[in-house]
Amino acid sequence: MARTKTSYVCQSCRAVAPRWQGRCEACGEWNTIVEEIVDSGVGAGPKAATASGRAIQLVPLAGETESAARVETGLGELDRVTGGGFVIGSAVLVGGDPGIGKSTLLLQAAAALADRGQRVVYISGEEAVAQVRLRAQRLGLGGSAVSLASETNVEIILSTLQQGPTPHLVIIDSIQTLWTDRVDSAPGTVTQVRTSAQALTRFAKKSGAAVVLVGHVTKDGQIAGPRVVEHMVDAVLYFEGDSSHTFRILRGVKNRYGATDEIGVFEMTALGLQEVSNPSALFLDQRDEGAAGSAVFAGMEGTRPVLCEIQALVAPSPLGTPRRAVVGWDAARLSMVLAVLESRCGVRIGANDIYLNVAGGLKIAEPAADLAVAAALISSLSGAPLPPDTVYFGEISLAGGVRPVVHAALRLREAQKLGFKAAVTGRLGAGDKASGLRIGEYTELAELIGRIAARGQRAAAE
Repeated sequence: MARTKTSYVCQSCRAVAPRWQGRCEACGEWNTIVEEIVDSGVGAGPKAATASGRAIQLVPLAGETESAARVETGLGELDRVTGGGFVIGSAVLVGGDPGIGKSTLLLQAAAALADRGQRVVYISGEEAVAQVRLRAQRLGLGGSAVSLASETNVEIILSTLQQGPTPHLVIIDSIQTLWTDRVDSAPGTVTQVRTSAQALTRFAKKSGAAVVLVGHVTKDGQIAGPRVVEHMVDAVLYFEGDSSHTFRILRGVKNRYGATDEIGVFEMTALGLQEVSNPSALFLDQRDEGAAGSAVFAGMEGTRPVLCEIQALVAPSPLGTPRRAVVGWDAARLSMVLAVLESRCGVRIGANDIYLNVAGGLKIAEPAADLAVAAALISSLSGAPLPPDTVYFGEISLAGGVRPVVHAALRLREAQKLGFKAAVTGRLGAGDKASGLRIGEYTELAELIGRIAARGQRAAAE
C-alpha cells in the first residue's frame, strides 16, 4: 500500500527542504516554503516494475511521417502564432497578466470553432457560468454552441470530458485554480499545478483533444506555478500588452509543431479583440517625423517583418551617476552600445542621462536594433532629426563595426511597402537588396555617426 510522506517545497523554485524555514536556500525567496503531503507510491518496488515491464518496438529513424492534424480557429493572428491552428492531441499553455485579455481571446476562438461545427468545451475555475455568459453576450457571442462549465476538481473535469464524443478543443481557465485528490495541497501550490497539468496533458495525448491551459503571470513576468509546466506542454504562448495601449501581442515562445518567436497582434475594442493585419502601420502611427532622437527600426518577429519607432532622449545629468531608463529593449544592450560610442567612435555621451523607448509598447529582443538605437542616440545628442523616410537595422560589434543581420530582404520589402525610400544597414548580400530603395551600407559605426553629426552641424548653422 502506498504511504504518504511530508516534504517542504519552495513555491518559487520547486526546491525541497528537509524542514520548514523562512528563506529558501536555493532561490533566496522568503516565505515560499510550504509543507506538502505527497503520495510516495511505495509498494511498487523494483521487482514489481520489472514484472510489469514490456519490451517496446524500435523503428528506424528514416520513414514516412504524416503532418500533424490541426484545428484552425479562424482567427488569423492566433493561427499564425500556433503554426496553423491547435494540433490535435496537444497541450498549450497561454500566459499573461491578469485582465490582459486571455479569457476574451480564448472565448472568441471557442465561439469561432463552435460556429464551424466543432465541439468546444470551456471550463472556468475562476468565474461562474453566469459571468462567462455575460462576457459572451457583451462580445456578441451569446448564440455560439460552446459547452460551458465551472469546476476546479481535475477528476470531475476529466470524467466529464470522457463522456460523449471527444471534444476538438478544451479550454481550462485557469490552471492555478485546479486541484486534484492525488495530492494533499492547497490549490495554486507547485504540486497541485504540476499534477493537474500532467493529468490534463495525459488526457490530451490519449483522447486527441487539443487542451489549452491558461496561466497567470507573476510580478516578475513569469508564468505562476512551477517552470516544469512549460516543459510538460507542447506550446507556450505569452499574451503581452500595456494598459495604456489598446493593442495586445500574442507571442509564441515554444512550439513543438511550428516556429517560435511568432507574434500575433490584436487591438482591444468594445467588441473584443480585433486582428491587426498590418502591425507596422499601427506601431508607426502618430510618429513625430521631425523630432530629433527618433529612428525607425526594421525588425523581425518570427517570420514577420515589423517596423517600429525607437525614441531616444539624451539630456545633461545633474547627478553624479547619470540615469539610464529603458522601455522595450535590453538595458544591458544599451550599455554596450554606449560603451562602443564612447570607446570606438569618440562620442562623449556617458555623462548624460539616457532615456530609450520603443514606441507603442513593443518589446524588442534581437540585436539588429543596435544600429537604430545608436542613430537615435546620436540624433538626440546632436539635435539633428534623422530622415523620416529611412529605416535602420544592423548589429554593432564591440570593435565598432556594423554586422549584417538575417532576413534583410524581408525587412527591406516591408519598408518599401510602407512608403520608405532608404535604408541604413550593414553590408548586404547580392540577393538582399530591394529595388527602389536607396541602401546605405556601412561597415564602421563611426562613419554613420559622422554623417549624422555633420547633418546636425549644418542644421545648427542654418
